Amino acid sequence: MIALNGISRLRVWKSGVLRQSGVTLLVLLIAGCGAHANRELVSVMVTPSAADAQNFPSGQVQFVAMGTFSRSPTSAQLNSPDIMWCVESCGGFIAPPGATIDDTGLATCKSGFSGVVTVLAGKPKPQAPMPDVGIQLQPVGTAQLTCP
Repeated sequence: MIALNGISRLRVWKSGVLRQSGVTLLVLLIAGCGAHANRELVSVMVTPSAADAQNFPSGQVQFVAMGTFSRSPTSAQLNSPDIMWCVESCGGFIAPPGATIDDTGLATCKSGFSGVVTVLAGKPKPQAPMPDVGIQLQPVGTAQLTCP
C-alpha cells in the first residue's frame, strides 16, 4: 500500500505500531525538554583574582567570570545577561566606588581615585533589591582591582 487512506491510517494506529512509536517519541521529547531544567549555577570565579590597573593598557582591566554548574557541561564562561557585574556593591546606599565596570567585565578606575576596590560578578537573586545594599548576587565571585 503506497498511499494510506484515512481507514488504513486508523488501522495502523490501532495496530499499535504508530501508537507505541508516538508514545516513545513523546516520552523522549518530554525528557529532552527537562534535561537542562535543573542545571543551576553553583559558583562563580572571577579572573584575574587581583589586578593593578597601571599594568594594563589604558588602565582598563578585562575581568572574566567562569561558572560552575550542577550538571553537564559543568564549566562555562558567563556573559551578560547571565550575570551582573558590579564594583563594591550592586546599588543601594553605599558610597560610589572608585571604579566602574561594564556588562562585559571591563573595569576602569575613576580619575583621581587611588585605592583597592572589589569587583563582583554573579547571578542576581530573584527578589526585589534591598534599599541598604541593592541587588543581591548569589552565587557571586570576587576579585580585587588596584587603582593607581
